[in-house]
Amino acid sequence: MNIWAKMMTALRGGVNEAGEAIVDSQALRILDQEVRDASEELKQSKDSLAAIIARQKLSEEKVVKLNKEIETHEGYAVKALEKGDESLAREVAGKIADFENQSAAEAEAGAGYARSADQLRAAIKQAEANIKRLKQQVDTVKATENVQRAQEAVAERHSGSNSKLRTAMDSLERIKEKQSLKAAKMNAASELAAETSDATLQQKLEEAGIAPSGKSADDILERLKKKGA
Repeated sequence: MNIWAKMMTALRGGVNEAGEAIVDSQALRILDQEVRDASEELKQSKDSLAAIIARQKLSEEKVVKLNKEIETHEGYAVKALEKGDESLAREVAGKIADFENQSAAEAEAGAGYARSADQLRAAIKQAEANIKRLKQQVDTVKATENVQRAQEAVAERHSGSNSKLRTAMDSLERIKEKQSLKAAKMNAASELAAETSDATLQQKLEEAGIAPSGKSADDILERLKKKGA
């Protein structure tokens, strides 16, 4: 693979990563929108189910009415036959045939509506279960996201606190060192003052002839002369 091909591959990879980063950053918003879309579609499905059930009931009511008409007209036809009016009975029979055909068509339509309603009920039930699971997953993801953000914030504050704590400890050590140095200087000054005081007192005692003074070179020379004699 030449250098240009490698560069194009790297560029495509970078674009893909950037796209994934954008999608990831909007993941929760996308999930929320998907839940709303699914809920809206579920509502529309329920409206459609209600309409189908209404048509089914209308068909069933028409079948009941048509069957009553059939029953009534069958009575008319029987009475016409009893009177020997076959022509009228035939005309009534034709009307009964129309009623039966309409009843059969309405019954078939009602059965089709019933099948559609059953299928749509099953689909709605499955959709409700899916939406419920999706909402639970979204809630779990949101809760996890909130916990991780809290943990991240705590970690950042802890890191900052450690840095501040280290700075404070360094300052404390410097203060302690300065205090120790100051104490040492004060002790040294006290010692020097005590030594000076002792030296002054010794000098005063020697001058008063109370304390013996240190030997001088003249004293040593005088002692040596006496020893030679």
